[in-house]
Amino acid sequence: MIDEFAKDNLRGRLRRDREALLWKLDGLSEYDARRPLTATGTNLLGLVKHMATVEARYFGEVFDRPSPEPLPRWQDYDGSDLWATEDETRDQIIGFCRRTWEHSDATINELPLDAPGHVPWWSEPSPNTNLFAVMVHVLGESNRHAGHADILREGLDGRTGIRPEHEKRVDEEARAAYRAKLEQAARSAAPIKA
Repeated sequence: MIDEFAKDNLRGRLRRDREALLWKLDGLSEYDARRPLTATGTNLLGLVKHMATVEARYFGEVFDRPSPEPLPRWQDYDGSDLWATEDETRDQIIGFCRRTWEHSDATINELPLDAPGHVPWWSEPSPNTNLFAVMVHVLGESNRHAGHADILREGLDGRTGIRPEHEKRVDEEARAAYRAKLEQAARSAAPIKA
């Protein structure tokens, strides 16, 4: 009974984070969805593509249930899942994402939490694992990247939140006053030296 409770809870949180990450693309131009927003090139559509690839590998290869989506060998990883080429459409990447979710959910639904898995890209002595550990790992990854996406989206147009129904209209004046208050506290705690 506790296994089903744990599985349902983890699966629900994973679904929440998936949707939050995908929602960060809503209303953005193709340029804003794809453009690098950090010095390392992090971008919103790339985060979506990356998380779909992560799920495809962890809920596919790890449990000998290969994804129906074509993936390069993990040994040949080159970071190409972190951005969208000009030939890849947003719809293609979202489609890949949704099909991967279906495949991941089927793996989660069909296997018990203690189902053995093997993660060849994890170093010894821990490449042998189980569904529970993989679900926790992937949930951590999805949560981390949804947080990245939240910050990136806020930087683009001020929108924040994990779901559209919780989004509040941006009050620019209140936001500026709050930021100024935090800036003043930071300056007071650590005066800037000339």
